[in-house]
Amino acid sequence: MSNSFVIRAETRGHADHGWLKSHHSFSFANYYHPDRMHFGALRVLNDDFVIGSEGFGEHPHSNMEIISIPLEGDLQHHDSMGNGTVIKKGDVQIISAGIGIQHSEFNANANKAVKFLQIWIIPKLQNIAPRYQQISLNASERKNKAQIIAAPTPNANSVWINQDAWLSLLDLDSSKDIHYDLKAEGSGVYIFVLKGGISIAQQLLNDRDAMGIWNTKKIHLTAHSDSEILIIEVPMHF
Repeated sequence: MSNSFVIRAETRGHADHGWLKSHHSFSFANYYHPDRMHFGALRVLNDDFVIGSEGFGEHPHSNMEIISIPLEGDLQHHDSMGNGTVIKKGDVQIISAGIGIQHSEFNANANKAVKFLQIWIIPKLQNIAPRYQQISLNASERKNKAQIIAAPTPNANSVWINQDAWLSLLDLDSSKDIHYDLKAEGSGVYIFVLKGGISIAQQLLNDRDAMGIWNTKKIHLTAHSDSEILIIEVPMHF
């Protein structure tokens, strides 16, 4: 029998620094919730809003898989590996921090905010050489089907993650439904509604609500309105 829990949008941790407004699905920085430390190998899911020209100055990371998904606006990235790029809506970026990197992230525009998700996943292999990858996605490939955007093997259509994990985006039309088949034994799935309304196992989820599910092989999702969904499959034990 499957296990599950729901995190409602309004119960997430919240930080307001003026230039940065962030919602935390799991314990992060000054937000601590003993029952929300992680979901399997998923350690962080931050929903960030950064005003024009502001951002995060150079700071270190090590032994973490860091995925950024812009939702609106443009994010300027620099790192100690020599990468200097702009990440736009429709792109996905991954940093395998490995033995250690320094990086910065700033809103690339002065006159509009940038909104993005930052996801941290605990890696499978420790102390690897750091690695950077960024790709542009074809949004038509997620129309009423799950589009894999990160996977544990190199692929031209997704970024390569150092973990037995898969991230997918799904645009589901109102009244449509879909089955998501888990890809690995011992995985769990964290489903985050970016926009719209869906139901899973008689639970209704709306904008920014989420549900974690494990001990199952398949999940059935039904849309009650046009919906945009992020699906994160991770090992529950690692």
